[in-house]
Amino acid sequence: MPSDKSSVIGITLGDAAGVGPEVVRAALESGRVDGDFTYRILGNVNGVTPGEPTPDTARDALAALEEAARLAVSGEIAAVVTGPIHKARMQKEDFGFPGQTEFFANRWGAKNFAMLLTGGKLTVALVTAHVPLNLVASLLTEAEIVRVGRLLADFLLLRNGVAPRIAVAGLNPHAGESGVLGDEEVCVIAPAVKRLESETSAQWTGPVSPDTVFNRAVAGEFDGVLCMYHDQGLIPLKLHAFDEGVNVTLGLPHIRTSPDHGTAFDIAGTGRARPDSMIAAINLAAELVRKRR
Repeated sequence: MPSDKSSVIGITLGDAAGVGPEVVRAALESGRVDGDFTYRILGNVNGVTPGEPTPDTARDALAALEEAARLAVSGEIAAVVTGPIHKARMQKEDFGFPGQTEFFANRWGAKNFAMLLTGGKLTVALVTAHVPLNLVASLLTEAEIVRVGRLLADFLLLRNGVAPRIAVAGLNPHAGESGVLGDEEVCVIAPAVKRLESETSAQWTGPVSPDTVFNRAVAGEFDGVLCMYHDQGLIPLKLHAFDEGVNVTLGLPHIRTSPDHGTAFDIAGTGRARPDSMIAAINLAAELVRKRR
């Protein structure tokens, strides 16, 4: 690997009063991150007390995100790995986004993006993400399911090198039970699956009952699951691979990954935070840099 900017990965600390600084440090000292890359830390820990977030720690977290976005655009870093932030505190400091996913999409001019989580034997992408549950059904459209499905298929093809097998989860119990428990599967999801079958090289199955699809994926039947809403994908992912889950923003011009956990202010500074998810996020960023080349 050449020793230039294409082998530098930027890592933001997130809200420095949380576990971000300690899991970043532990990850880089673990001997388990990709040694062909160098790592540039972005953030400020001066004057920060673990477990005691302040407006300053939120502002510093935002400044680190802005720097990471700028460095990626200028080519000074090849990828960004983000530490956890506290969204409500950030929004009080004029953050203006539901999460870091939307921040980077905005800063990098991406309109076609989506959230993906991967860990262990499970990879899930979300058709809707940071929206209230009572709005999900109204936001599901055939076009949106196809759009996110294509992004998921592209990611799995890039990562695995072969046409992926993807399950599409239903929205309702038992995938609507042929319309008895809801008609979104019949009216919206099934037509989207047909389009994905005809417009991509992936093998699609669905809509599949949400109460069985993740077990089937972990057993190896599917390479990924296209989920209709946030918790439908994150609950099984975190149950299956809580300490190694990675968040990836699909559709961005630059690579961005993140550990799949929050700031955990309650355990910050106690030594209880595990770095496994941060290690996985760093290594996946390195893997994607190589494969995009």
